Order: sequence, then structure tokens, then C-alpha cells
Amino acid sequence: MTRINSPSRYTPVPRTPVASAAGQSSTRRRVLVVDDEKDIVELVAYNLGRNGYETLVAYNGNEALDIATRQLPDLIILDLMLPGIDGTEVARRLKADAATAGIPIVMLTAKGEETDVVVGLTLGADDYVTKPFSMKVLLARVSSVLRRAEPVATGVAENGILKAGPLTLDVQKHEVSVDGEAVQLTLTEFKLLSAMISARGRVLTRDQLMDKAMGTDVMVTDRAIDVHVTAIRKKLGSANWLVHTVRGVGYRLRENPEDND
Repeated sequence: MTRINSPSRYTPVPRTPVASAAGQSSTRRRVLVVDDEKDIVELVAYNLGRNGYETLVAYNGNEALDIATRQLPDLIILDLMLPGIDGTEVARRLKADAATAGIPIVMLTAKGEETDVVVGLTLGADDYVTKPFSMKVLLARVSSVLRRAEPVATGVAENGILKAGPLTLDVQKHEVSVDGEAVQLTLTEFKLLSAMISARGRVLTRDQLMDKAMGTDVMVTDRAIDVHVTAIRKKLGSANWLVHTVRGVGYRLRENPEDND
């Protein structure tokens, strides 16, 4: 296998401008690949490079945290089983740090059991791919998660602001607050909450939420959606009543605690 000349793992690398469709320069997306298996790192980095991404690499949890905090990649592909600090702890620390909390994470792991996936999603991961994996599937997931990170199209609300009870969501800035207090959500959680607010009280099935938040090209279990919704409720704190479960159907957002079905 040809060894990949990936960017330095320790020195910040200037992002390379590339021509956009309009002829203006844009910035290539930077992806950090974290895995203790060098063959996998090189294979993933090579294919990311072929698809227009810049790559950074790390082979253990300490390196991953160091690179993520200093170079702030646009996305992290993270193996759960790492020497030293494992992937779940890396994800927990990244999501606990305001500087890195917004970086989307795609888990790449041999742990395919639902409980392992649920743990990763609960920690704030945005998607997962299990080993052995298809490179096309991994690239599709990376592309899908990065699309979800893009600003929501204008016109969904005046000035890009959505409101429901004490909840305010700025779709342009990707900011959420409850009674003026900031709430830190992952990209997937943000998209799910935005979809529920935009539905204006209508019930959204789990399939509809999957499509609106993750795209139609992503396979996600109902359980994964439930985990994300549970995380949203926890982060909303005393305003968790906003997200209402409609048994056997899905979820909807309500304007006040007494607004029951």
C-alpha cells in the first residue's frame, strides 16, 4: 500500500483554497481520522484526499485531543477502541470543551452492538459506521454530516429565528437558548430540534425526523433517534416539557406544559 503523505499531526496546516462553482475560492473541509490501525488510517485518509478533503491523523486518544483542540477540524472520524484514552472518553472531553463541542463526530468502530452505538450517540457523536465498512458508505456519512453542519436555508423564519415557549433557536448562527441561557447541542440535535419547531406543533414521525435531520441517504435506527431526543430533553433542563412524545407515532414540540394530546 502506498503511504499517505498526510499533513503534520503537530503543526497547524493552512487550508488550501479551491475553486468553487462560482469561480471564487473556498476552503477545503478538514477531517481528523483517529484509529490505532495505521492501514485503516492511511486508507481512509487517501480516499478522503481523493474526494477533496484535507486530512489530519492520530493514532491514540491523547493525539486526537491535542490535534482537535489546536487545529479544530471540520469533522472527526473516531474509533472507539484506542490505546490509552479510548474513543468514548475522547468524545466526552471534546463535547465538554466549548472550543470543540461543535465539531461533528462520526464513530468508526468494530463495536457494532446497539448498546455501544447508543453510548456513542449519547456522548454526542453525530453518526456511526461499523467495521468492516464500505468506503463509499463512510464517505457518504461524512458528506451527510458535513451538509447538516451547513447553515439552514434562509426563509424558514424571520431573521432566521425560531421560537417556541422559552426556547429560541437561531438557524443562521446555530445557537440555542432557553430563557436567554445558552444550550449546547450537537449538529444532529440542533437539526432535530429545528425540524420540530418548524413543524409548528405537528407530530413528526421518527422517519420524518430522520429525513429532516440526517438526510434520506442515511440509515438510522428508531432507537438512535430516541437517544438523540433524550439528550435534547436533558440539555433543555426545566424546559424539557417542550419535546413531547406521541406514543406509537413520534414527537412534536409544544408551546406550554399544559398542551397535551
